[in-house]
Amino acid sequence: MPPEKKISYVSTHVHTDGPIPGPHSLLTVTASAWSDGGGPSGTFATNVRELPGATLHPVALQEWRLRAEDWLVTRRSSHPPAVAMSALARWLDQLPGTPVLVADTTSPDYLFVYWYLQRFTGRWPFAATDSLTTPLLDAEELCPLRGCRPLVRAS
Repeated sequence: MPPEKKISYVSTHVHTDGPIPGPHSLLTVTASAWSDGGGPSGTFATNVRELPGATLHPVALQEWRLRAEDWLVTRRSSHPPAVAMSALARWLDQLPGTPVLVADTTSPDYLFVYWYLQRFTGRWPFAATDSLTTPLLDAEELCPLRGCRPLVRAS
C-alpha cells in the first residue's frame, strides 16, 4: 500500500481595484498554510503593482476613498505582477506536502488568484481546490489593512 501523501491546506485573501482581473488589478495577496495535522506551516503576503492599462473601477474607487490609509498600505513596496506571482508560486512549491487551496470558487479571491497565477506563472500550483475542508483557514487574519474584518466563524 503506497504511503499517504501529505497535504498543505492553503487559504488566500486579496484586495483588488475592481471586480474582475485584467481590466482591474490585484493589489494585495496574503496566504496561510496549514498541515494536514492542523498546525500552521507558513504565511505569505505581498503587494502587487497595477496591471498596465487597467483602471480603478468606480465602485472600488468610492470604497478606497473611504479607506485612504489602507490604499496607501497596498501601494507600499509593491512588486510587478510577474514577480509577485512567481514568489507566491515558489512559496507554494516549498510547502510541506501537496498544496490544496481551500476557497469558495465563486469569490473574487479565487478568481484573482487563479487568473494572476495562470497569467504570470503559466501554471496552477495547487493539486486541488477544496471548498468543504474544516476548520476554515483564515488568511484574512493576516491582512495588514485596518478595514479588514476577520471572518466570523459559526460555532
